Amino acid sequence: MLPKLSIDDVVVREIRRHEDPRGWLSELFREDELASEFHPAMSYISMTHAGATRGPHEHVDQADLFCFIGPSTFRIYLWDNRLDSGTHGNHDRFDAGEDHPLMVLVPKGVVHAYKNIGAREGVVINCPNRLYAGPGRKQPIDEIRHEDDPDGPFQVD
Repeated sequence: MLPKLSIDDVVVREIRRHEDPRGWLSELFREDELASEFHPAMSYISMTHAGATRGPHEHVDQADLFCFIGPSTFRIYLWDNRLDSGTHGNHDRFDAGEDHPLMVLVPKGVVHAYKNIGAREGVVINCPNRLYAGPGRKQPIDEIRHEDDPDGPFQVD
């Protein structure tokens, strides 16, 4: 079951495993299921230790297309920080990963974080719609980091 969201423009889809005797395959991105403004410009994979948190941070121009596939469970945190949004100030929290693989599209201006709440390392794939540090890695990084503010409004429990 998909989480009930209170933030406009965030997209969550189940990642389905197609299994056969060789193993399984999952589609992470299809251009016919996503507006062209969110088509990936790159992709990367990260490993997060059990108990570790990434974020909270937000982007001025970039959207993230996260794929939480396991082998652990992640708690995802979203805060709508867009002043022009009808859902400004709303906060969502839900779990995804091994037992419930999800794709989560986080538009620019939505603060996001995730924490590995499982007992082992977990893998996340991200397919953002902008290049990290721009072409040739020669531009400023599009990231507003909130994790260094212990008294800020964006707290991960």
